[in-house]
Amino acid sequence: MNRLYHVALSPFCRKVRLTLAEKKIEVELVEERYWEKSADFLRRNPAGKVPVLRYDNRLFSESQAICEYLDEIIPTPALMPRDAEARFEVRRLCTWFDDKFNAEVTAKVMGERVWKKVQKKGYPDSKTVKEGLAATKYHLDYMAWLLDQRRWLAGDLMTLADFAAAAHLSCLDYISDVDWNRSEVVKQWYAKIKSRPAFRSLLADQLPGMPPSPQYAELDF
Repeated sequence: MNRLYHVALSPFCRKVRLTLAEKKIEVELVEERYWEKSADFLRRNPAGKVPVLRYDNRLFSESQAICEYLDEIIPTPALMPRDAEARFEVRRLCTWFDDKFNAEVTAKVMGERVWKKVQKKGYPDSKTVKEGLAATKYHLDYMAWLLDQRRWLAGDLMTLADFAAAAHLSCLDYISDVDWNRSEVVKQWYAKIKSRPAFRSLLADQLPGMPPSPQYAELDF
C-alpha cells in the first residue's frame, strides 16, 4: 500500500495530497509529528521534513519533486504543461507560494496560531500574526491580477500552480484567516478548486486540540 507521511495542515503535504487525488492514486495517510524527529522518520527522510511518499516501495521527499514525478509517471490528467515556457510559469508560481507566500504569510499566521499550540511552544505573537495577515492582501491582489488575464493562475488550464496556491490558502481558510471579499475573481477561483473531488479529503482534516473550521462544512461560499 502506498503511504504518505504527512501533517494535515502542512501546505506542502496538501499539495501532494491534491496531486495524488487528482491522479486517483490510492494512498494511506500517516500522520507524522516530524518535529519530534523520531529515528524511524529520519531514516525515511534525513532532512526531517514532510511530506514523504512511499510509492511502489520507494521513498520520495520534497513536495514539488514528488508532484512533478507523479505527473510524469501518470500523465493524465496533466498538471504540468508540455510547452517549456508554460512549465516555467507553473514552476515560478509554485516557488512563489512555497517560498515567498510561505515565508511572508503561512509560516507567520499558521506558525503562531496553530503550530505553537500543537508543538507546545507557548502563546502566539500577535505582532507576527498581524504581519502575516497584512502580507496576505498583497498576495491576494497579485492572484487577482493573474486571474484577470487567465482562467487559472498559470494559464488557461489548471496546473500544479493552482494546487500550490490552494494548499496554502486552504490552511489559512481552516482558521478563517482569508478575506475572500477582497477579490471576487480569487474567491471564485478558490470555489472551483474547493469543489473538485481531489479536495474532499482536505475538508475533513482536523488537528488534535484544534476545532474544525466552520467554513469547511460547505463547499460553496
